[in-house]
Amino acid sequence: MAEIVLVTGASGFVGAAVARALIAEGARVRVLLRPTSDRRNVADLPVEIAEGALEDPASLERALAGCRRLYHVAADYRLWVRDPRPMFRANVDGTRRLMEAALAAGIERVVYTSSVATLGHAADGGAADETTPSAENDMIGAYKRSKFLAEAEVRRLIAAGLPAVIVNPSTPVGPGDIKPTPTGRMIVEAAAGRTPAYVDTGLNIVHVADVARGHLLAAARGRIGERYILGGENMDLGRLFAEIAELAGRKPPRLRLPIAAIWPVAIGAEALARVTGREPLVTRDSLRMARHKMFFSSAKAMRELGYAPRPAREGLADAIAWFRERGYCP
Repeated sequence: MAEIVLVTGASGFVGAAVARALIAEGARVRVLLRPTSDRRNVADLPVEIAEGALEDPASLERALAGCRRLYHVAADYRLWVRDPRPMFRANVDGTRRLMEAALAAGIERVVYTSSVATLGHAADGGAADETTPSAENDMIGAYKRSKFLAEAEVRRLIAAGLPAVIVNPSTPVGPGDIKPTPTGRMIVEAAAGRTPAYVDTGLNIVHVADVARGHLLAAARGRIGERYILGGENMDLGRLFAEIAELAGRKPPRLRLPIAAIWPVAIGAEALARVTGREPLVTRDSLRMARHKMFFSSAKAMRELGYAPRPAREGLADAIAWFRERGYCP
């Protein structure tokens, strides 16, 4: 009988992709979901649902019972929050509780989904890797800081015997981004022709299916205590928007603005968000992050895991097609 694997965050973008990849390999997948979770991403999957929450240790113990592997993908991923405390409770405290429960349950292999947000920036402006230094004070915004602290908790428990491998996805795109994520929102707006300008920055774009495959490779081949960047293609923002425009049959934005010019827009967008509760399209933290091109190297994962990401254009094409089919953008 196939082993039981627990996946957290399977209602979300990356977690659902990991669950699908595991099912394709014949694993019996159990997913940890809150009673209130949006279940569209798992509605068509043959998974066992364990209701619970990272704040509830008893539910974690029940969810882990009989499992040999754990993929902890769940995270509160927002670039702006009115109150950061729930994000820290989920991303930091919740991760610590789950890792402690996994250690107590004797889980044989854990894959923890961190983020390239925890890494530093290359001094020469090039691609950072797993050895690029960073500190908590370098983290911009609640999300980055929470993921940095959560990864530190995982490392602490690895030292105590937790058999965990850490993966650091870059910027995933593709089908299944139901929320959508901040990157998904950017693609939707650009594909709809609602992006008049951009700033001089860059991202590392990767197909979500490649990120999912990287998780499975990390479980099978990763070294305990190591971290692996699961990235794709480094792209300047101008080129990224040009690719989206071409795929969507739109004209790309031609106006490149300095970050200072957009700062008042971010202040206004955040003020409106405090009233409406809706996440703003641009924030001061996102502009602070844009001062550095977020370029990364996946060479270690390619070398040690056999990770092989496809061109970014394929992920963007799949994302646009998926968003259009579901009415996110015309």
